[in-house]
Amino acid sequence: MAEIVVEHAVKRFGKFTAIDDVSLSIHDHEFVVLLGPSGCGKTTLLRAIAGLGTVDSGRILIGNRDVTYLPPRERHISMVFQNYAIFPHMTVFDNIAFGLQMRKMPKATIRERVGNAARLLHIENMLDRFPSQMSGGQRQRIAVARAIAVEANVLLMDEPLSNLDALLRLEMRAELKSLLGRLGATTIYVTHDQIEALSMGDRIAVMYNGQILQFDSPTRVYDQPVSRFVGSFIGNPPMNFLKGQVQRNGALTVKIGDFALTPTPEMADVLAAYDGKLVHIGIRAENMEALASPAPDALPVTCQVVEPLGSQNLLTIHIGDDVLKVSTHPDFPARVGERLWLRFPVHKIRWMDRDTGRAIVPDLAKVVA
Repeated sequence: MAEIVVEHAVKRFGKFTAIDDVSLSIHDHEFVVLLGPSGCGKTTLLRAIAGLGTVDSGRILIGNRDVTYLPPRERHISMVFQNYAIFPHMTVFDNIAFGLQMRKMPKATIRERVGNAARLLHIENMLDRFPSQMSGGQRQRIAVARAIAVEANVLLMDEPLSNLDALLRLEMRAELKSLLGRLGATTIYVTHDQIEALSMGDRIAVMYNGQILQFDSPTRVYDQPVSRFVGSFIGNPPMNFLKGQVQRNGALTVKIGDFALTPTPEMADVLAAYDGKLVHIGIRAENMEALASPAPDALPVTCQVVEPLGSQNLLTIHIGDDVLKVSTHPDFPARVGERLWLRFPVHKIRWMDRDTGRAIVPDLAKVVA
């Protein structure tokens, strides 16, 4: 068992709180991504789990064993660092074997494990080379091979692809996901790249200001963000937000200027508490429907920018002070300065409290008195 549990972890550096009462539970064999902007606390949390840093309060358990104050070598973990941390004076073989040699394993076992790890990472023909003779992608493979050679139950990875160019990062992302799936180790992967997070993780923990804002599957984090920050951080382009005013004149509607949206019956019941108030309407670029001719349930707008992206066109549209990105088919007849109409599928909208930035859902309906 390699379940990882963090209970109410706090870490401060002077007056700065890097980890602010963080709790999470990671299942055995699960691949979890810690995602957030620089300075959000994700690497500090990873280092605390690894034993490379201590928490000021709280507990860390690995496999039902309290490791809060144990050194890294007693936690049965392996780690891949952002800068790879491979030894330039050692051959590829010796770099991969380093952790095994520190454990004083038999030479035959070391040779077998190094060979297996090298084959998995496709560097079995490079074991006699030195890191200076290797490309960036190959050095990254050495670091991963060294981590998996020790056959630890927990694998920790701190932005291992961030130093690679875009094409190589794309190739390594798929290869690494496939490899880790076969190995079955419990993995925590730190990144600020939301594409990596969405494509690789079983679950994503979105962090900001030392806290975990949402810990959920990639699909739910993308489609159902719990806050405006999560919606704006996840996705390329990020989720759109525009202001609407809740009004009840018989049926409940949300007005965008003179245009009225009618929420689903379930959401209408929740939004009734916001009667007369402004809310934020969150919707993804690909979830809006652009029309070339008027429709009674579509909002008239003017196209400001057209960006052809090959598989799609990305339109920029201003609605009052709000800027929207709308994804259309590349054949959609959009021109700068021309009129078009937007249809908002209400089941795709994520409604947000304007003051708190939190998603408005039935169990949060009490945020407005």
